[in-house]
Amino acid sequence: ALIVATVVGLFLFYVLCHSSSDSRPRPAPNKMAARASVVGVLVVLVVVGPLAAHGRVVDFEAQGAVADDDSLATAERNTHTLNATLAVLKPGDEFRISNKTFHLQGGVYAADVVDVVFALDGTLAFSEDRKHWPTDSNGHVFECIMFERFRNVTFTSSGMGTLDGRGEPWWGAIKYLIDGENRPRLFHMRNSSQLVFEHWLLKDSPYWTFWLNDAKDVEIRYCDIHVARDKQRKHDWKDIQAFNTDGFDVTGTNIYIHDCNIWNDDDCIAVKEQPSDSQFSKCSQNMVFERINASGLGLTIGSIGSGCVSNITFRDCYMSETVKGIYVKSRPTSKQTFIKDVLYEDIRIDNPSQYSVWIGPQQAIYGGACSLLWPEHGDCPVPAEVSFINITLRNVLIQNPKLSPGVVLGNKTNPMTVTFDNVVVTRPGSHPFGNKYYYCDGVDGKALHNTTPVPPCFSLARK
Repeated sequence: ALIVATVVGLFLFYVLCHSSSDSRPRPAPNKMAARASVVGVLVVLVVVGPLAAHGRVVDFEAQGAVADDDSLATAERNTHTLNATLAVLKPGDEFRISNKTFHLQGGVYAADVVDVVFALDGTLAFSEDRKHWPTDSNGHVFECIMFERFRNVTFTSSGMGTLDGRGEPWWGAIKYLIDGENRPRLFHMRNSSQLVFEHWLLKDSPYWTFWLNDAKDVEIRYCDIHVARDKQRKHDWKDIQAFNTDGFDVTGTNIYIHDCNIWNDDDCIAVKEQPSDSQFSKCSQNMVFERINASGLGLTIGSIGSGCVSNITFRDCYMSETVKGIYVKSRPTSKQTFIKDVLYEDIRIDNPSQYSVWIGPQQAIYGGACSLLWPEHGDCPVPAEVSFINITLRNVLIQNPKLSPGVVLGNKTNPMTVTFDNVVVTRPGSHPFGNKYYYCDGVDGKALHNTTPVPPCFSLARK
């Protein structure tokens, strides 16, 4: 098979070279695309051919996994089987989980997996037995899934593969007071590159849902996140007690997330800062998020305090019945850093229950943060060390916000630069900022085109 592939590939290469070496005019774009396809075929035949010839289809159940049994013994057995199977995957393999439900315990782990396909056609459901959840020697819980140093891996499904965190036993105000944030993330991947995720549903995570930590060259498409305590389409005080159930949390460079649906009770998407030991980039940078339907605590950058963020775009997104909308936040720090070149474009937000726009310090319960009760009670200090540079909102429509439209709050010694270009709010709420609509201070801001209402500290620069 390899010999045939090589011969065919060389023939195509010969045809391609000789057909493009004459003196005729340059082909039209569609013909150029066709020739690019031939080059792609050549690469597949010559480079991928050997892997395909030796690649295996590795079936989870055939390796000893047991389906449709939620006992603790089976969950632990399935977890052991999954870890053992992932450890021996070779380049060119396809690892397949059939359309059944396989129960797992926490502690799924794999590292250094290269050039494979992970096809989840069924459901991986994690145990609700917190008493037997594995921990390290310090009592910190293991993640549901932890992957490191993956390269050129596609996570896919023939339908909609499901990771079910079954997070209800981990949620609630009283449990938060006892356990804090010692809860497992549903999916955590670190130091990994050249990844595709498609057609997966991640639901009911005990903690953060999906964390890409120091990633490069990643596309996530047609994937959904759903975290909810009931079937009502709202975020009330019961729902919000599914604390810290972030949607997509990402750090790294060259990340593209599109055509996804998110319903959760914390940040829907959060661009976080790179860790100090990151391999791929100093800043979290070069990211696009588009055609996202989201409802939760916002399309978010931050909180940023020790790292930097640059060149981030949110485009063509719809948020209905959300808590917050556009959310860019800093946190107290002693390090000079920045959030720059951020664009929110073609965003529609309907019926938000809190602030539609918040650009400024994070509201949180820790010392030095902006109080969760502000502006009625408490203080809202703004760290001067974090620079907000070239933050643009363009073609944003906000309809029926319950509260005043928002907050744009910088430090007067280091004013943020913000542009509102055709940002329109209809029927804004009057509380808490009355006819000023926005709380606005420490900002070098300008309003363009049909922006209304204009934040009171912005200059009006109609074009």
